[in-house]
Amino acid sequence: MVTAERHVLSEEILERCLERAPLYDQENRFFQEDFDELRDAGYLLMAVPEELGGRGMSLAEVCREQRRLAYYAHATALAVNMHLYWTGVAADLRRAGDDSLEWLLKAAAEGAVFAAGHAERGNDLPLLLSTTNAERVDGGYRFTGHKSFGSLAPVWTYLGLHGMDSSDPDAPKIVHAFMPRDTEGATIVEAWDVLGMRATRSDDTLLDGAFVPDEYIARVVPVGAAGVDPFVLAIFAWALAGFSNVYYAIAQRAFDLTVESLKKKTSLAMSRSMAYHPEVQHSIADMVIELESIEPHIEKMAQDWSDGVDYGRGWFTKILTAKYRAVEGSLRVVDLALDLAGGFGITKAAGLERLFRDARLGRIHPTNALLTHEFLAKIALGIDIDEQPRWG
Repeated sequence: MVTAERHVLSEEILERCLERAPLYDQENRFFQEDFDELRDAGYLLMAVPEELGGRGMSLAEVCREQRRLAYYAHATALAVNMHLYWTGVAADLRRAGDDSLEWLLKAAAEGAVFAAGHAERGNDLPLLLSTTNAERVDGGYRFTGHKSFGSLAPVWTYLGLHGMDSSDPDAPKIVHAFMPRDTEGATIVEAWDVLGMRATRSDDTLLDGAFVPDEYIARVVPVGAAGVDPFVLAIFAWALAGFSNVYYAIAQRAFDLTVESLKKKTSLAMSRSMAYHPEVQHSIADMVIELESIEPHIEKMAQDWSDGVDYGRGWFTKILTAKYRAVEGSLRVVDLALDLAGGFGITKAAGLERLFRDARLGRIHPTNALLTHEFLAKIALGIDIDEQPRWG
């Protein structure tokens, strides 16, 4: 495990993040004060190589720090995960001898913030397909479409996005790009009023012929799984590993709150606290089983990636199962915590209802349950991931 000396954030910063988290949620307000403290502490530069001004931390090390932050302020951790995974992808490519995104690392070291613009209505295959049109023009591409859930909307400098170039119907391409904030034809629309993770302020971005020059075009690859090159695979690894650790931390927080509460919770039917109730103990044991199965799973996946273990196409299985396991287990733990809290648990003062709402959103983050099961089954059965079902 990472040593205390490697921790980026002080306990004082974390406690302030914890104190502000309920207010951000209640007001549906961006976590600006948290963001400022994280930036000043160098948190946004964790994955940037040391020789470029960062901390040179691996995926496994970044995930441990994210897990630590998320225990105090999970919405804050989830939002900055978007920036961290772009810097992590760029750093991993550079370590592998591909310096095509070194500009991104240098820009991050100078204060640039990178966000993610992949979510689209009607597209259940983020990264691999797109409803956004990418038109090749002189010197770059023009993007037209509607991006939802644009993380870090108030502060991003570049939006990492993708679109589909269908100019050749027989060979459509996915174009991955980084769009500067001041790009003409790009408009941020304040549309974020949601069930949970409200502090992320993940507003929509409208693209109307927004031009991105070639210098900011990261990849042009085939659609579907055929386009999963080291760049795309690294996005899956860094993004989903980050998600996994954030949601695991939510579950750990809910568990700790529950244990502490049960030691003090009384009932007229019992002479001692509810901690001695057999069925309460049964539920606590179920929570422990979930937590103990999540942590080694997500830790192993992130460490193997950091160590360069070559699973080939099997990395899809490793990444998707870790994320799915973390999210499903987290929601089960928080659900049990709410059951054990009783009626008081649904009040905001208890602190559990926000954890419950936010934990539920884990299932919505890519990849969702349907896509996860489809991919895992096809991989196990030796079926091409891009193969479409035929009925009748």
